Amino acid sequence: MNINVHEWIIEADITKLQTAMEAGTVTSEELVQEYLDRIHKYDSSINSILEINPDALHIARALDQERKDTGSRGSLHGIPILLKDNIDTQDNLHTSAGSVALAGSFAAADAYIASKLRSAGAVLLGKANMTEWSNFMSSRMPAGYSSRGGYVLNPYGPGELFVSGSSSGSAAAVAANLGAAAIGTETAGSIVGPASQSFLVGIKPTVGLISRAGIIPISSSQDTPGPIAKTVSDAAIILGACTGIDEKDSATLTSENGALTDYTPFLDASFLSQARIGIPRHYYKHLDEERLAIMEAAIVTLKQEGVTIVDPVTLHVEQNSWNNDVIMYEFKKGLNHYLSQLADSAPIHSLKELIAYNEKHTEIALQYGQDTLIRSEENTLTEQTYLQKKQAYSELPLLQGIDYAIDTHSLDALLLPGDVDGMYIAARLGYPLITVPAGYSANGVIDSDGDSTKGPFGVIFSGKAWSEPTLIKLAYGFEQATHHRAPPQLD
Repeated sequence: MNINVHEWIIEADITKLQTAMEAGTVTSEELVQEYLDRIHKYDSSINSILEINPDALHIARALDQERKDTGSRGSLHGIPILLKDNIDTQDNLHTSAGSVALAGSFAAADAYIASKLRSAGAVLLGKANMTEWSNFMSSRMPAGYSSRGGYVLNPYGPGELFVSGSSSGSAAAVAANLGAAAIGTETAGSIVGPASQSFLVGIKPTVGLISRAGIIPISSSQDTPGPIAKTVSDAAIILGACTGIDEKDSATLTSENGALTDYTPFLDASFLSQARIGIPRHYYKHLDEERLAIMEAAIVTLKQEGVTIVDPVTLHVEQNSWNNDVIMYEFKKGLNHYLSQLADSAPIHSLKELIAYNEKHTEIALQYGQDTLIRSEENTLTEQTYLQKKQAYSELPLLQGIDYAIDTHSLDALLLPGDVDGMYIAARLGYPLITVPAGYSANGVIDSDGDSTKGPFGVIFSGKAWSEPTLIKLAYGFEQATHHRAPPQLD
């Protein structure tokens, strides 16, 4: 098979890349070089990449030789993958969470997920830009901005379309075909939001399915890494490669009976014909006309594929206010622990020192202030009060939220619009989400946050803890029935 790699690599999924490498049509080294060429050619217009792994070509070359000598390690052997810049790597890449304060910081060890990807044969291509400190720095900070990397722009309309956050760079890079896939992280919406805005698939796993060890934290209750990819199949392949029990993250102990190492058997489009999906209309009320039409078209498609739609369903926590004390307590505790482990040469080793560093370097570090960092540092919750508030924080969502709706109506999942408040209930509970492209708003409006609703938009399937197999079946079936994804026009 003769191919023009320059053109063929655009939208090539992991299975296609792997098949070509196995056939000897293309090598991992050639794939890496093609992605590097695309980064150099196109990333100046979207600013999605913070830095490239200087050893990527060498690693790919070694993996090509290993394939010849002993065979492939599996589906990710030689596949170039990007990581969000809050994921530690023990190599020549920095890990900074987008902050100039950590621009020179090297991790002492791989994050668990980085180690798992390396073991699976993936090439860690580089670090993606992100909203600084995962958007837990300032209430005024726009999605996609970091003091170290500047503004991530949406490849479907740079400077015009919303990118969402905080895994903005991971999504923009994959959408623009600057890597085969990427890893993002989510506390509340930071994987599925950017994926939805970029015509991508994003999986936010159940908390505990994938270890958070070696990831700069916000919330021990809600943080999780997960894949951002062009297809449900790609996302499922990556998800299975990253699961496992990790003694450095106690949350993974809960995954012993819920985790799998291969999610590809659930790429089953026929499941839609027996599925039941609920429509929580409260989260559709504020959609503009075009986005509402996209959601209604998705519901029609699901019905045509045989899905039983229950419309509406009510989650009795829809109007409940949020308690940020819990997250701020976890952020302060988690970040202080992470920073305290950095090398002596690092300029900061605590949240207090980070705030002081930013104040000393106001011109480059504080374009949007740091009121969220300051409020977190001033958080004075005791351990006992924190535990009481944490229980209250999740008690009502557990009793009257996703589980309640799914059990009451015998549902497989809920269907939510991409990038809206409905995903936050899943965040509070640590429950999984998966987003799939659903349509494109040609005109859009400016929403209440001042962001444009024009551009790609996804649906989100929301389920109970450890329901990733079911959500993947639903997402795959919808994807195969619609095929909404199209690459951005970059030339």
